Amino acid sequence: MRTMSLALRHELVGLSGVIERNIYLVKRYIWWDIAFFLWTVANTLTIVFIAKGIPAVGGKIDVEKVTTILLVGAVIWAYLGIIFEILTETVAWERWEGTIEYTFMAPLSRPVHLIGMGLFAIGYGVIRAALLFGVVAAFFGLHLHNANYPAALVVLMVASISFIGIGMMTAVLPLISPEKGTQLGFVAQGLLLVVSGVYYPVSVLPGWMQALSTISPATYALRGCRAAIINGAGLSDLTTEIWALLVIGAVSVPLGLWTFRTGERYAKKHGKLKRSG
Repeated sequence: MRTMSLALRHELVGLSGVIERNIYLVKRYIWWDIAFFLWTVANTLTIVFIAKGIPAVGGKIDVEKVTTILLVGAVIWAYLGIIFEILTETVAWERWEGTIEYTFMAPLSRPVHLIGMGLFAIGYGVIRAALLFGVVAAFFGLHLHNANYPAALVVLMVASISFIGIGMMTAVLPLISPEKGTQLGFVAQGLLLVVSGVYYPVSVLPGWMQALSTISPATYALRGCRAAIINGAGLSDLTTEIWALLVIGAVSVPLGLWTFRTGERYAKKHGKLKRSG
């Protein structure tokens, strides 16, 4: 029992160390983070202005509803992008800092390392997404009196499990391909964008793309968050989305860990850890 307690304490210390290290990195590059946040705000405004432009060309729709649909899509996409960015660039950051060999040889299990990166990404992403949603909602003067924000947050947290699992899979790409791996990670992110209904209903997609949307966690995250924010849906109304996200998470996290371990062994065997190109 004492041995198990010491082992658990060791893993928790390592987990907190990973999170703390990333907090210091954010503080070191805080002005870059602020600059990228402003770019995200500008990009989100551009998307949400689509709803304002429809009446200008003669369309008759519920502008506030469409504005909210696009806003939720843009915010969820930005949140997903942060998780992908932090996990996909796990290896790139180590190379930039010159610490990749130290990190990969540290007495820290790889699941703790990757889950620590994921937990930091969730915390950072939630704060950033909340700020983004607040700024853009205020800009358009949206009045979401029926919004159930706690339910939307729960859906987002459950979805984050799946996002972390997929992020672990993309994190291996820079390991096995130092030249183009990071870019390929963002290609994978873009594929989720296409099939998940971020800016349009999944029903407009061809049948084979709709089939792909059923295994994308972003599909259920978007559906659940929109129902909670627009219609005030509670957790009891979102059981389908939550269960789907739990199932996808239960598959994607172990698969992500296995994929990363396999890629790590390959990179060490072929001397790719230290390479920057």
